[in-house]
Amino acid sequence: MTYSVRYTLKNKDVNLHRKLRTSALFELLQEASIAHTEELGMGREMTLDRGFLWVVLQQRADIARMPEYGETITIETWPGATMHVLFPRYYRVKDAHDEVLITGSAVWALLDEQTRRMIFPDRNGIIIEGETTGYEIDLPLPLKRAETDRQYSYTVRFCDCDLNGHMNNTHYFDLCENLLEHPSQGKDPVRIVTEYAQEARYSEDIMVNWMETEDSAVIYGDTKKTCFRMRFDY
Repeated sequence: MTYSVRYTLKNKDVNLHRKLRTSALFELLQEASIAHTEELGMGREMTLDRGFLWVVLQQRADIARMPEYGETITIETWPGATMHVLFPRYYRVKDAHDEVLITGSAVWALLDEQTRRMIFPDRNGIIIEGETTGYEIDLPLPLKRAETDRQYSYTVRFCDCDLNGHMNNTHYFDLCENLLEHPSQGKDPVRIVTEYAQEARYSEDIMVNWMETEDSAVIYGDTKKTCFRMRFDY
């Protein structure tokens, strides 16, 4: 079953160009994902209350047009077939005229809150049946490290952290776009691919390395190990 929710963009969701912020986009997609798992009977009682945390490992979004302030959009999401310990999920964002603005995919997993290791869902009674709609796009591929020419140090703040005890992945988008030139110039990405390899905890320092060209940007964040990788295509 596909989950669907309507949402009207508010001031907090948009940037100075009145376009949906990338961080807000992925926050909306993730909120829809969690709401759907609850609807499927695999919500808090089966996960968080048992010490299991939903985390996103990889994301992809293909963007035809970024929604604007005051626009009402519909977010659709549905699960793919579980792959051992990984939960694929797919997305579509449509405007009021049913035009598809954004298509997306992601890979989720469940972590043990104490060990911070992935759990085997079937051994813990967590079952999410996948479905095929015909609207699926490819799942994101791992991002290879590319050359960078700029560097910035960022300390994880209290307000960056979520109930999982680490920097919320949507905050990485704000961190990155504050460093890049394209967003401030009003240039919207046409594709975003992300990979989260390691947690960044409160007060940890992240060394951010990046390179920006006319039509793309790559950004990597490292603590003791690589924390995140992102690629924006424009």
